[in-house]
Formats: sequence, C-alpha cells, structure tokens
Amino acid sequence: MSKTFFIDLTKCTACRGCQVACKQWKKLPAEKTENWGSHQNPKDLSGVTLKLVRFEEVGEGPDLQWLFFPEQCRHCVEPPCLDAMTVPGSIVHDQETGAVVYTELTAKEPDKDGFGMSCPYDIPRINEETGQVVKCDMCIDRVKVGMLPACVQTCPTGAMNFGDREEMLALADTHLEKALKRFPDAELVDADSVRVIYLVQTNPDSYYESMSADASSIHKRGPMTRKQFLAKLGSPIKRMNG
Repeated sequence: MSKTFFIDLTKCTACRGCQVACKQWKKLPAEKTENWGSHQNPKDLSGVTLKLVRFEEVGEGPDLQWLFFPEQCRHCVEPPCLDAMTVPGSIVHDQETGAVVYTELTAKEPDKDGFGMSCPYDIPRINEETGQVVKCDMCIDRVKVGMLPACVQTCPTGAMNFGDREEMLALADTHLEKALKRFPDAELVDADSVRVIYLVQTNPDSYYESMSADASSIHKRGPMTRKQFLAKLGSPIKRMNG
C-alpha cells in the first residue's frame, strides 16, 4: 500500500530535529549561513538542504501567531515534474510507496530548471557540485526495509507521522476535528493530491506562499502543465466542518 506523511503543524515547535536528521541520514554538508532577521536558517532549500523548517510571524498583539512549516517534497499522487523529464530514468515514481525519486540521471538533463518550473510547490534544487536535481526522496531506502523516514523518526512532539495512506488520511481527519476546536480556520492542505499532508491552523499562505498548489503561485514560475491543471481541478483543500 502506498505511503503518506501527515504533519500536524499545530504540534510543531520548530526544534528542527527533522531538518538535522535529514542531513545526517543523507550525509549532506552544513551550509554557511548568516543572520537575515529570522530564526529560520538557511534561508531556503538548496542542493544540500532538502528539508527546511520555515518560520513566519503573522498578526499583531494578542492575534500574533508564530507559524512553523517543515517543508519538503510533497510526493504528488500525479507528479507534474514527470512532464519535465527528458532523460529516461531521471525520475522514478515508485508504485509501491508512491515516492517520487530523482536519480543521478538528472545530471544529464539539458533543462534542469524545468523540474522546478513544473513543480507547484517550487521544491527541486540543483546540487552545484554533482549537477543533479535533488529533493526529498521519502527516505525510500529506509521505508523499503520497514523503517520510518529519518525526519519522522526524530520528531519529539508527534507532529510528523508516516504510514499507509488510508491510515494517515484517517489520522489527519481525527487531528483536524480536534484542531478545529482551538483553531476555527484549521484545514488539511491538498490532501487529495499529495503524499505529504499538512494540518494548518490558519490560511496556508500565512505559512509560505508555496505551501499549497495555488494556481497564482504556479503562474509566477511558469505556465501550468496539463498534469498540474488536472491535479488542481481534482485537489480541493480538504476541510471538515466542526
């Protein structure tokens, strides 16, 4: 049965354990960073940072909210980035897990920027040292032998969950029902179209402009592909009425 992440952002404390665990498991180097006015560091995803906890402050006074968003590839049910592949084998869509895996062959792609342009969430990055296009691969080497992804394994609050898709969808509905009692605007983001489902306590755009597969954000980067258009039509944000 295919797999899915469920990430309850109402439980995230921005400890960044997931961010560090990803680097440790993938043996990725640290990046030189600088103070740019935020606790978020580094500033963005990169060829050596595949998971990043984003920080955002919204509102003022008693309405102030500090929002945390561990960003990664969403492993789309119908991955639009497949349309950008021109070298066979550059992307593998594993049917057992649903993982979307970029391989070493991405280094041979003539238009590497096309991967990012096709992604509704602006996730793929180029590793300048290897020339490969990279992103989260669902820790498929761990998952295939029955282990949890490194980021999920290390989460201390229960914000990150991983398992069979139907179980995660049911868990997401349960958490949403509870969250709505505290946060009337809580919702599940793009639950029908991705394998990384976020529970947010307020408007997804408050966390980050590319949190949801919003058509306006796609158009900022380029034209919507046919798969993106179809995915957009079939993937309303799932909301449960309290």
